[in-house]
Amino acid sequence: MSDHPLYSEPLRTEIERIISTHLGKAWQARTMQDLKDLASHPALLLSDGGYRIFAKLSTAANGLEQFEAEVAGLHLLAEQADVLIPAVIAVEQTETGALLLMEAVPDVARGVQQWREIGRTLARIHAVPGTACGLDTHGYFGPLYQDNRPLDSWTEFYAERRLRPRLASAIDIGALTTDEIRQVERLIQRLPQLCGTEISPCLLHGDAQQNNFISSPAGAVVIDPAAYYGHPEMDLAYVDYFQAVPEEVFDGYRELRPIDPGFAERRSLWRIYGYLAIVTVEGRSWAPVLMQAVRGYL
Repeated sequence: MSDHPLYSEPLRTEIERIISTHLGKAWQARTMQDLKDLASHPALLLSDGGYRIFAKLSTAANGLEQFEAEVAGLHLLAEQADVLIPAVIAVEQTETGALLLMEAVPDVARGVQQWREIGRTLARIHAVPGTACGLDTHGYFGPLYQDNRPLDSWTEFYAERRLRPRLASAIDIGALTTDEIRQVERLIQRLPQLCGTEISPCLLHGDAQQNNFISSPAGAVVIDPAAYYGHPEMDLAYVDYFQAVPEEVFDGYRELRPIDPGFAERRSLWRIYGYLAIVTVEGRSWAPVLMQAVRGYL
């Protein structure tokens, strides 16, 4: 039916075995929907005509660890913030690669209510206080290792746990010129003047772009987190990172929590972490976008 890696033998047989065991009855995939435009890994929605599952594959050497960190982040958000997450069926290492299986979430078209609910969901996550910036376990931002070792100061955390490691990875692949590296380093040195007043850390989704929420009949369902404790503006800056969102998202957020007036000036500052990550993964083609944001703060 397809040459998609998740739908080819023997992986499809393994998926059907896992789901059959989970349900306590035979289950066989009859239809598939490729989610290549919405996921950074090969991903499918599979259905037997009734029960649907989401399947994601990683062939990276640490793929199983990445998926285990993702599931741990989902559980952290659900347990601490009482937000909706998909039901996780299995995380397994197969001969083909690491496999993550979850129950598929039924989605609905987004209108005003659905956009507001994304904002309210973020606000509920941010209502969970932390004692320091970071987390007691490391994580992943997409495929990239994310150092979460705690620090008391957000400004120091953003410099030492976010920007410096991502700058180093961009340098390692030769994606930035010497002058561009110096400009990013200058920006890092200026963070005490740019980050605003120190904040009390709160729980974050960590990669809160709009595609990492599913609008369902029950409300906004959270997926693909890179959770840690930090500055709430990090999540707010990433909601419209790739695509614009209506103001209803921020209106919904403000129903539960205020947004600092200085956020608009800092939005691009928080996105520099993401731009450095994309440069590391995609290469130099994203360097102009990164440097435009950096130069705005020099």
